[in-house]
Amino acid sequence: MKLSKFLRITLIAGLFSAPLSYAAESLVLHVGDQNYYNIRASIEASGVLKDAPYSVDWKHFQAAAPLVEALQTGSLDLGFLGDSGFLFLAAKQAPVKLIGVSRQNPDTIALLVPKDSPVKTIADLKGKKVAYWPGAWSQQLTLRALEQGGLPENYVDFVKLMPIDAAAALPQGSIDAFPVWEPYISQQIVFSGARPILTAKNLMPGLSAIAASAPSIDSKRAAIADFLGRLKRARAWVDSHTDEYADLWAKKANLDQQVSRHWLRQAHMSVGPVDRQAAADLQSTADFLFKVKALPAPLATAGIIDTSFQQALAD
Repeated sequence: MKLSKFLRITLIAGLFSAPLSYAAESLVLHVGDQNYYNIRASIEASGVLKDAPYSVDWKHFQAAAPLVEALQTGSLDLGFLGDSGFLFLAAKQAPVKLIGVSRQNPDTIALLVPKDSPVKTIADLKGKKVAYWPGAWSQQLTLRALEQGGLPENYVDFVKLMPIDAAAALPQGSIDAFPVWEPYISQQIVFSGARPILTAKNLMPGLSAIAASAPSIDSKRAAIADFLGRLKRARAWVDSHTDEYADLWAKKANLDQQVSRHWLRQAHMSVGPVDRQAAADLQSTADFLFKVKALPAPLATAGIIDTSFQQALAD
């Protein structure tokens, strides 16, 4: 039996269109998240990803260092990390670009001491054990505080610890100070009475990087742009549903509600494009890290910034 001309055309069109539809349905964005950014939680709670023409494979990281490694190996399309972690990665000539930034209350990055500690300023930490993680804000915050106080880098005894280990060590007295970010700050304040002796305010930009793999920008540009726009909407939703979101986040992360509310009521986290101020802040941080020999060579940051996602992140 012969097929009608219309049916033949329909079948041929179906053969050519099917793979394209399948490709669209199977597109996956691999996104690296940390508790400080709570990207996944804010996006899922706000429901902004509901009709996305792609799926998201979420990867959770305890700190910047393992996330950096995943970006470097191409395991992630996008990653959220502090500016110093991103700069350490870029300095290795990894194929990554800064495509957006996140800002937050500078008090969400702080140097903590135990509640009964006599330490009141950075000068009181002479010879004492201070936790840090290479390439993370903990290193940058402590180095900047030492510089501002006119003190040498070896003024304190740096102890290399991941944040989760340092969080256990501080109340036990194994370390004397813990430079860290949220939600560790709120956990320490609520549960052990730890107190900040300084924060990132007037010390460092506290800029957060939305980093993308360069090959992913080429192959998944439309999906990345769409994701950034949805993320901006998710942040707006959090701002208008702060306690509701904090309670959801606490349940999801298996944390105390007091901790999440203490943190998120003051976080004021936003996302936006790499504007002139962000670019200047990034270069300033790179210059500082080279000055204190944390970076092996000067780094011109203009070449690692991709401004082509400005529209996706515009107000």
